[in-house]
Amino acid sequence: MFGYVRPPLEILPQEEADRFRRAYCGLCHTLGERYGPAARMILNYDFTYLAILLSDPEEAAPCRRRCVSSPVRLRAYQPATAALELAADESVILAYWQLRDGVEDHGLWKGLGYRVSAAALRGGYRKAAAARPEFDGRVREQLAALSRLEGECCPSMDQAADTFAQLLAAAAAGVEDPVRRRVLEQMLYHLGRWVYLIDAADDLQKDAVSGNYNPVALRYGLRDGKWDEESRRAFARTLDHSIHMIATAFELWDFGVWRPLLESTVYTGLFAVGWAVLEGTFHKMPPREQRKKHKKAEVRRFSTVFVITSTSMIWSLISVISLLRMISLMHGKHSVVARSSTVSFSSLCGRCASSST
Repeated sequence: MFGYVRPPLEILPQEEADRFRRAYCGLCHTLGERYGPAARMILNYDFTYLAILLSDPEEAAPCRRRCVSSPVRLRAYQPATAALELAADESVILAYWQLRDGVEDHGLWKGLGYRVSAAALRGGYRKAAAARPEFDGRVREQLAALSRLEGECCPSMDQAADTFAQLLAAAAAGVEDPVRRRVLEQMLYHLGRWVYLIDAADDLQKDAVSGNYNPVALRYGLRDGKWDEESRRAFARTLDHSIHMIATAFELWDFGVWRPLLESTVYTGLFAVGWAVLEGTFHKMPPREQRKKHKKAEVRRFSTVFVITSTSMIWSLISVISLLRMISLMHGKHSVVARSSTVSFSSLCGRCASSST
């Protein structure tokens, strides 16, 4: 997987952002517990999204513990569930074969990082493949088909994308409910197609320099790795079609508490990533910097609201005090007038009585 499938955390409510982080940390702990520390290095947003898709509609009660990324503060995370274990197994298999593909695509020196990572993950892969032999077999089959297309320099963008789409759709094979399995297969198929195409678009300039196979470049004749306006619009429509198909399948199932996260990713996150890749800005600002920028904006907005609210409360308090003081003064004047009237009336009565006598 490639890190393109990410929810728009910067605009999500805090409750949903925290829920995503619990799933993210839960998958990290599950990978570490099942396959050792080396497996944690494959953790990314894409695999977390897969774990959420496979999860039950209700979130399991979170646990809290310290870890390498949070050695002091206890951090909430999802405990290992059947869905997280399935996602962890399939993530290890996918990541291992992605690393092996990187070894094949690069020479000895440039592929050294892929070789070291694949070697570190090999033991975990063997265990995962033994636990999910059907999925591993499907991954092998589709990657072999993709390798043949690459060797032939197949100009069909759709044919190349179909292999990865079929591969990712196989991740739903372990789901027991047949209706839910069909929904997830459709979502994952079109998500796999979108991921493959967006990755090819992201690698246009790099592949133009290296000469690596790129079906998007072949389809639109982009030999220098640069878009022309007509090709960009046509390719954007292709990406949009995949997202619309994902959305169509998504609306057929109740994903429970995970719906806001999944919905925001489908209807906002994928479009935002696609736009950033086509504009060439996807790698210019890491997600962490985006979140920092958003947090600073939130702090500024909170400070402004606090100042305005405090000022309003102070003026309201002053107004209330002034009103009370005015009422008190008016009451005092009224009492004086009342006493004066009483005295005058008594005197008048006294004078009247004297006169009568």
